Amino acid sequence: MALAPVEIRHVRLGRGLFGYSRAETDRLLEDIADSFEDVWRDRADLADKVERLETDLVRYKEAEGLLRTTLVSAERAAGDLKEGARRDAERIVNEAHAEARALTRRSRAELEHLQNESRRVRVLLQAALASVEPAVVAGTPAVVVEPLDPDEDTAEVHAA
Repeated sequence: MALAPVEIRHVRLGRGLFGYSRAETDRLLEDIADSFEDVWRDRADLADKVERLETDLVRYKEAEGLLRTTLVSAERAAGDLKEGARRDAERIVNEAHAEARALTRRSRAELEHLQNESRRVRVLLQAALASVEPAVVAGTPAVVVEPLDPDEDTAEVHAA
């Protein structure tokens, strides 16, 4: 049975005829009580320290869990940002290709329209020249060429 220092201090040994010396026994008990008090105090201090360390350990484990969660979230966010940037870049490239194809189609259509217009003007000029050359040679008055329809390759010739 463990005795507290206070209990040891209150122990009174029996007296005998040829027993221990009372002064020495009291001094020994006093030394034991002092030593036990020191050990008891150290034990209480260590118990407090263990409790503080366990509290710190719990706090550090919570901080570690929070840091792990934060790291996982940051990695996930970085991955999401990379994926979003990749999708945006892909979309931009696809839009640029589509715009380039549309621009090419419009350019080709415009080229075809200009070539058709050039042919039409050339036909009109040839028709005008054909009608003006005989009149100039014969000495007749100048001829005016007016197109009948701007979308067709026909013209009407009038004497001026």
